[in-house]
Amino acid sequence: MSQSPKNVSEMQPGDIGIIAGFTDEYLSVKLMEMGCLPGIPVRFNFKAPFGDPICISVSGYELSLRLEEAATISIVS
Repeated sequence: MSQSPKNVSEMQPGDIGIIAGFTDEYLSVKLMEMGCLPGIPVRFNFKAPFGDPICISVSGYELSLRLEEAATISIVS
């Protein structure tokens, strides 16, 4: 059995996780304003052809994030 991803950048298309918190205090404010709140489910939709940015579904809409931003969002499965 594989271990679940620890942050959004490690997710694969179709994966769903629950936002647990953030590793970057400054960026967390921006992400929370965009609907990435602790306890909210996040679904990984797809990656751009070269892997960056990615598209996630959170709080009822789709959001495009760079991998470095997505890596700051901690999740649990």
